[in-house]
Amino acid sequence: MQINHIGEIAGIVTAICWTISALSFSLATRRAGPLAINIGRLVIAMIMFLAWSRIAKGHWTPSDASPEAWKWLSLSGFLGFVAGDYCLFRSYSYQSAKLSMLIMSLAPPVAAVLGALILHERLTLLNGVGMVLVLSGIAIVILKQPDPEKNGSRLHYPLKGLLFALGGAIGQGAGAVFSKLGMGDYDPFSSTQIRVLTGIIGFVVIITFARQWRSVGYSLKNNKALTPLFIGSFFGPFLGVSLSLFAFQYTTVGIASTLIATVPLFILIPSVLIFHEKLNWKEIIGAILAVMGMVVFFL
Repeated sequence: MQINHIGEIAGIVTAICWTISALSFSLATRRAGPLAINIGRLVIAMIMFLAWSRIAKGHWTPSDASPEAWKWLSLSGFLGFVAGDYCLFRSYSYQSAKLSMLIMSLAPPVAAVLGALILHERLTLLNGVGMVLVLSGIAIVILKQPDPEKNGSRLHYPLKGLLFALGGAIGQGAGAVFSKLGMGDYDPFSSTQIRVLTGIIGFVVIITFARQWRSVGYSLKNNKALTPLFIGSFFGPFLGVSLSLFAFQYTTVGIASTLIATVPLFILIPSVLIFHEKLNWKEIIGAILAVMGMVVFFL
């Protein structure tokens, strides 16, 4: 670890940023829909990156990145921003942000498994224990006692919401592996700019094939969605994602991922204060178990 713990601080700040962005995008998505918010946040983030790159580096785009970095970071952007985030945003339409982000705590174990297959990183017995704890925490939250009115189903939350959130976790985990592969010691903000550019292209293709441009344009005219959209864009794809890559550079992947995985705990209080959601002991214990699992997973 660094003497001044700058990597650890970046990991904690990343978790806080992602908490703010999750709540903001959850609100914006309910007002304007997932496609509009996804493309809107990336375009807004790209404007922020263009301004930052011009001021900090003297040029608008990451023209100093190697072809190898462009290749892997572009793939990472597609997996993380397009596939992963689209699934995550769709999950917001079916369930609360805190539940979606709790399921998203599966992303680091997914990254570890893919890292073992792609980067030949080694999995240990403790890694398996961590996975069990994370899965147990999620199971405690999403499984309830049978409800007679729902034909005895034990699934308290919408299945589509859970599956979309799981898809988001897989996309994020895979994106993290290819981010690490492509970034190396390159600038985290410029690395994220490449990923955002790929994300924009991906959603342009999706919206074009789906013939949803008119709907997206109409949705983005919803003034009530613009404020949370701008807030989420700053704390999510611009600052939060860049800080997550910064954290990976200045401390170990395990320590950074563990700190970033504390989002489910950070999100509990604002979920109650802002969205007036009620917490029960299962949700609290589930969130704690998930974070404990991340700690054990990276010991």
